[in-house]
Amino acid sequence: MNAPMELNSEEVLRIKLEVLRQEHRDLDDAIHALQASARADPLSLRRLKKQKLALKDQIARLSDLLTPDIIA
Repeated sequence: MNAPMELNSEEVLRIKLEVLRQEHRDLDDAIHALQASARADPLSLRRLKKQKLALKDQIARLSDLLTPDIIA
């Protein structure tokens, strides 16, 4: 009944990819909120944007791993 579920490596990568995409969306929301505030700290804004860019790179890397190479 309570058999442990085992995920293959592709499923783990897909889950990780979705988590990273959610983090990217959350950072985007945080950046927009900070920009909208009157007291936006430029250093904090730059750090958030850098984190968002790093997440984008990780998302692209994982997407490439999951996308099969098709030779046309």
